[in-house]
Parts: sequence; structure tokens; C-alpha cells
Amino acid sequence: MTTATVTSKGQITIPAQVRQALQVGAGDRVEFVEVAPGRYEFIAATRSVTELKGLFGPARKPVSIEDMNAAIAARGAAAR
Repeated sequence: MTTATVTSKGQITIPAQVRQALQVGAGDRVEFVEVAPGRYEFIAATRSVTELKGLFGPARKPVSIEDMNAAIAARGAAAR
């Protein structure tokens, strides 16, 4: 098991073994995703958004920008 220590400023040094496995280096972004209460996954956020193209196949039906904005607004209102 690889461990790290949190500094007084809330920082950690990612162990070399983990950096190599995630292929991250200085200046790369990482994400902390909550997968359960009190449990997080540490994920490299190094992929370009263009790599997502085609991931879900073709759209089943076209969606307008207005419909997208309405869905986002509704979801945001529900989260409050």
C-alpha cells in the first residue's frame, strides 16, 4: 500500500509509483471523485474532451441548445 502525508497547508506529494501508474506529471490536473461517503477516487484528468467523441454512439434524437439549457437549469434547481 502506498501512503502520503498531508502537510500543514493541506498538500500531499503523490508517490512516484502512483504518478507513473496514472501517467501524471508536474502541472497535470487530477480529480477527487466521491464514490461513497468518506471514500474518494483519485483520477488523472489528463484526457482531452475531444477523446469523448463517439463514446456513447450516435444521438437517438436531436436535442436543441434550449432543451439542454432547460435540463441543466432544472437539475441545478433540484440540487439546491
